[in-house]
Amino acid sequence: MSLPSVYGDKLAEKLTLLNERGRGVLVRLYHIKKTCSDPRTRPPFLGDKAMEASAKFIQKKFPHLDVRSSTQHLGPVHRDKGDIVRVLSPFYHTFLDLLEFRDHVYELLNTIDASQCYFDIHINYDLTKGYLDLVVTYVSLVLLLARTEERRLLLGLYQCAHEMSHGASEPGFPRLAQMVLEYEHPLKKLPEEFGPHTKALSSALLSLRAPFSRRCQDAEQWRREQLLSLLGPAGDMLSPATCDSMACEYLSLEVMERWIILGFLVVPGALSAPPCLDLWRRALQGSLFVPLVRDEAIAVHKVTEELLGGLKGFGKRVADVRECRDHALAHSPALHRARRSFLRGAVRELAALLEDQPGLLGPKALLVFVALSLCRDEVSWLSRHAEHVTKSKNPEDFSDSRVAELLFLLEQLRALVRRHVRLLRRYHRAYLARFDALVLSDVIQGSGGFVRLS
Repeated sequence: MSLPSVYGDKLAEKLTLLNERGRGVLVRLYHIKKTCSDPRTRPPFLGDKAMEASAKFIQKKFPHLDVRSSTQHLGPVHRDKGDIVRVLSPFYHTFLDLLEFRDHVYELLNTIDASQCYFDIHINYDLTKGYLDLVVTYVSLVLLLARTEERRLLLGLYQCAHEMSHGASEPGFPRLAQMVLEYEHPLKKLPEEFGPHTKALSSALLSLRAPFSRRCQDAEQWRREQLLSLLGPAGDMLSPATCDSMACEYLSLEVMERWIILGFLVVPGALSAPPCLDLWRRALQGSLFVPLVRDEAIAVHKVTEELLGGLKGFGKRVADVRECRDHALAHSPALHRARRSFLRGAVRELAALLEDQPGLLGPKALLVFVALSLCRDEVSWLSRHAEHVTKSKNPEDFSDSRVAELLFLLEQLRALVRRHVRLLRRYHRAYLARFDALVLSDVIQGSGGFVRLS
């Protein structure tokens, strides 16, 4: 990938803008799904008995809706056309924005492939994270669209009412209807769309192996490594907590699981490579559900098995999914229970030491952010599974009477950082000016460079 190509195409800027746009459309689509599924909030004409015959006709004929020759079926729509256009206009334009977002995603993914971008979470963290976020946001939108049961009725009603009011069809309806039809079975369509992008996506996912492996460790490994502990050797207490890939250290486990599971869902061909297969299996062993948006989640093993079961030559992978599901059911609750128990003690100790000696916040800021990230992951995992796991042999696996203590410690640590934010800024300004500048100078001189830092 040449630098002029990256700068000329403005890939980073486009990834940032499209991710923000995609998250907005995802929330709006979520709102449509929730609004229409609740009898108290759905548009009143959708529950009107006089509209039932028209609704059935629209659902049956979609997308070929001839308003002029179907007046006998669409009388109630003609009567309420003004209200229908007014109420459904925000819904309809959300679907239009989804179509526009899809077009921009197609264009950007093709540009990235043509530029031969190299993705590695340790080397170009922001670019790789933006790329993976965009893929997952797009997949989440498609899956959520397929879950919006009345999408055909909403679009068809608006189209009929619009044509009755304005005498012409809504210009974007044909392409919008085609998109809805294409994603009737999203698990078939998505692998077709992402087939050309397998190389870029699989390389980005493979770069997660090291940080994901660290975050999958159990509580005993954390304890042996004295994770989050400041009470190690005396000389280490004031030493800065650093690493070569600092942002990866507090990257959310939930985010990485979603990247890996949804990523390989759209490029299943990459699973023929042993490193990809190993990473995928580890992700499937960790959770039973991953979130799409807010309280919408997918049962990862069910969805993955459904996809692979419809593909030729993936019989062994289907067996892998079932094995990983059994492993997750048997071991994952106990693993997370032990992690929460460890974190309660470790974070309580960390908060007490930092409260007594806030000056340690400067050199040990990374530990604080890692602690906050680990606590957030465990609370999120517990709440997600407590809501979505409806049948379990051991209900206590997904409940914790002491989770409030973990939330209290998390908030205590967060408040401590906010209270001493000026101390953190002062320490790291000095750190950048002295330690980092000296190390960079040594690196440049050692590499035979011509730049000297004074």
